Amino acid sequence: MIPPENPLDTNPVPRAADAAPRGWDGLAEQFARDYLRDRRSERRWRIFFRIVWVLLFLLVAFALLAQRSHTAVPTGPHTALVEVRGQIDAGSEASAENLVAALKSAFEEDSARAVVMRINSPGGSPVQAGIVNDEIRRLKGLHKKPIYAVVEDTCASGAYYIAVAADEIYVDKASIVGSIGVLIDGFGFVGTMEKLGVERRMLTAGDNKGMLDPFSPQSERQLAYAQAMIDQVHQQFIDVVKQGRGDRLKVTPETFSGLFWNGQQAVQNGLVDHLGNLDQVAREVVKAEVIIDYTPRENLAERLARRFGSALGAGAMQALRSVAPLR
Repeated sequence: MIPPENPLDTNPVPRAADAAPRGWDGLAEQFARDYLRDRRSERRWRIFFRIVWVLLFLLVAFALLAQRSHTAVPTGPHTALVEVRGQIDAGSEASAENLVAALKSAFEEDSARAVVMRINSPGGSPVQAGIVNDEIRRLKGLHKKPIYAVVEDTCASGAYYIAVAADEIYVDKASIVGSIGVLIDGFGFVGTMEKLGVERRMLTAGDNKGMLDPFSPQSERQLAYAQAMIDQVHQQFIDVVKQGRGDRLKVTPETFSGLFWNGQQAVQNGLVDHLGNLDQVAREVVKAEVIIDYTPRENLAERLARRFGSALGAGAMQALRSVAPLR
């Protein structure tokens, strides 16, 4: 016998006659949802790839326009300019790769009477600066062409490392010049961790692998080793400055202490040669008022291409995330 229905039962057991239709309706509904999801996914991918092709077309058009609008280097006498701006680092505009390429082009151009580096940099990597310094001295000997450095606001540390390879250095009276030194900086959090009850857990293979770790106590032996290393790099810096400046440098106990001076003081102590600016050097020293910039510049097409590459990757990931797995 079938028990009578309880009118208070809010979740009655489905009857056998009703179970089949509801099961078929659920399957049909699930199939419809899956079908619509697949269609939406196909439509998204189709739209995505259409956008990709349109953007590629626009980038090619921009590249062609950028090439056509590029100003050719004149054949007449001129001053070749190479900019040294910002941090000197392998990944920056003032990297050795970019600067060396620009210097080579400037020295190899027969119509360039001289090369002028316009410097506005706080310094950076001694390795990158050393590569540029070596290349300047090589190019000077190879092409017998003068090179001058013109300082704007700052020529410190690695930037001065580069500048001393020039035949003469010109500054503004308020420029900041010098900082002939080397540093390794960081923080120590050992005392803070002890107060907070934080334990440092680090496994190393090699006694010195965790050297200078900010969360571990420093041993006297490791600190002495690090100091000896930067002292050696500092001596390399000193030797380059002495080689570049020669008898013009008036050495005092503070010259290689990491101290810096304004332009007027730098002229007096022999760190630089004269007061002057780019236009003055081109007009009165090089005798070629026309200034042509040889510094590699990222044109609009290259900038858009790089951003497009990042956006393309993000768009692809978004499109992949929008494809829901079949269930």
